[in-house]
Amino acid sequence: MIFILQRPTKPITIAPDYAALCDLVAERIAALVREKPGAVLGLATGSTPLGVYDRLVSAAQDNGLDFSGVTCFNLDEYFPMSADSPHSYHHFMQQNLFRRIRCRRWFVPDGAPRSEAEVAQSCLEYEAAIREVGGIDLQLLGIGRSGHIGFNEPGSPPDSRTRLVSLHQKTREDAAASFGGLSAVPAQAVSMGIGTILEAREILLMASGAGKAEIVRAAWTGESAESLPASWVRSHPNARLYLDTAAAQAFS
Repeated sequence: MIFILQRPTKPITIAPDYAALCDLVAERIAALVREKPGAVLGLATGSTPLGVYDRLVSAAQDNGLDFSGVTCFNLDEYFPMSADSPHSYHHFMQQNLFRRIRCRRWFVPDGAPRSEAEVAQSCLEYEAAIREVGGIDLQLLGIGRSGHIGFNEPGSPPDSRTRLVSLHQKTREDAAASFGGLSAVPAQAVSMGIGTILEAREILLMASGAGKAEIVRAAWTGESAESLPASWVRSHPNARLYLDTAAAQAFS
């Protein structure tokens, strides 16, 4: 059973478990692609959206959902990080989504080792590429334990654009296992800014598990502040929060 919680400033959709949560989010993305075959999607990485991507792959392979006209922009990439590294988000997206569907135009910020001036120029080009296709129709977000969206860590202003950022210690700790230890986790990343994210016409913020319950509650019910980047999503006129029951427990 799906619940709609109305008490916060924006309603929250609560699914009974992670599988049902992914069903709901994937259904919304699939509906947009059917309605608008040339849709522009903003996508996230990490463990939270993996189930969503599996369902989109099934919809494409089994039910003919056509991504051939869709353009996708990912939120972020570690820096320095070569695209062909198994730790890169370019590799993550290729393995978990893009090699399995017919999407011809997909982009991940460039984390290749180079000077800060060159990184800054590539960030301007990423912003320009988003503008050239008319902006993002739907942005999928997760939320980190630090309250980050993308890699916009605490202190990120709401008008920030794609840029080189420093990663919070909690963020690096959460990634340590996949890198084989904290020392191997990059200290920086290239990330879409909060201002970039908020320009999307629709935002879906999803979270799963009890470990996200308190940070989600704070982001969705407290004051919007640079100390909690995800809180800025509440200012968006077409944002919705999708949770499983474990992540929603702090609202009860």
